[in-house]
Amino acid sequence: MKTALVTDGKYRSSIAAVRALHRAGYRVVVTQTRADVKSAPAVSVSKSCDDFRWIDGACADADYAEKLLSVLKEYEHPVLFCVGAVTLNTVAARREEFAALANFLIAPKETLDALNDKESVHQRALELGIPVPREYDGTPESYPVVVKPHCGEKFGLKAADRYAVANNEAEFDAIMEKMQRYDPSPIVQQKITGEGAGASLLLGRESELLGALCHRRVREYPITGGPSTCCESFYDAALIDRAYRLLHSFGFTGMAMVEFKGDCLLEVNPRVWGSFPMTEAAQSPFTAYYARAAAGERVRYTAQDYRSGVRMRFLLNDTLAALHYLRAGRIGVFLRSIADLFTAKEALRCRGDNRVFWVYLKNSLFARG
Repeated sequence: MKTALVTDGKYRSSIAAVRALHRAGYRVVVTQTRADVKSAPAVSVSKSCDDFRWIDGACADADYAEKLLSVLKEYEHPVLFCVGAVTLNTVAARREEFAALANFLIAPKETLDALNDKESVHQRALELGIPVPREYDGTPESYPVVVKPHCGEKFGLKAADRYAVANNEAEFDAIMEKMQRYDPSPIVQQKITGEGAGASLLLGRESELLGALCHRRVREYPITGGPSTCCESFYDAALIDRAYRLLHSFGFTGMAMVEFKGDCLLEVNPRVWGSFPMTEAAQSPFTAYYARAAAGERVRYTAQDYRSGVRMRFLLNDTLAALHYLRAGRIGVFLRSIADLFTAKEALRCRGDNRVFWVYLKNSLFARG
């Protein structure tokens, strides 16, 4: 039986990847660094997880690459599916060594760095004629504006802390002082209104399009502009085309989510993204295509090969969002979130494998790592 190794089992996205790979006929091995969690992650109890492997130390350790290589040597050229950004960058920096032991679709480190740099993405989008928010040098001429470092992830910032909104000059000065601790020249952009949406793409070794899925944000937390807590799948060929033209221009390989708001491109997540479980909820072949293409099989892109109109939520985060929408007086959004308790798919629940959800809930409430 073919083997697939999924890293960073502590993340919710790893659960979706493990289930999809198991269903595709792989023996699934999951790894997790001991120093990065307080207890065994929920994915370890999944019926789709055939083997769970602890790796001593943390992902940020200097010898993490050697430890991961050592695990890979125990299997016969498995498919490597990197969930965490640190692991992805570790493999990208030493692609030849890892390619000798495993199959994967991962862009070179310099390509990942370019796509993680919001200014680099902004300039390329302008060159391609893709709308982007207006940028300001110095004090903005009008408000509100969004202030963010070029690459918040590089500074270890959580998703909700990678940008802040200033509604006036006093707020702008305070935010700039805080952001300049990480980046001496933060990016300042006009705040775009409109629907938030993402185009998630899979590109092959020659940057050819292999898979795509669109989702729109329904709710987010913090409600002023944080990660999505509830989203819905839909199909938009034009959105996919804009995302593909951008990624292809960088010669990208692998998985990425390109984020839009209104007509404007905001940023790129050149890795497994937070709402990745939508690939499972919408019954997309995204993960299976990744494994097949990584192993050298020919995969052809099929437009709209997933279910549209599927709404998915993360229970804990969405509950917090609902309460904050209520507190902010947005009653309609709050009532819709209550209705979604009965209609939306919980991202981590799966018939026959629901112990994963309860363990994740317990770990999140009492022993979050």
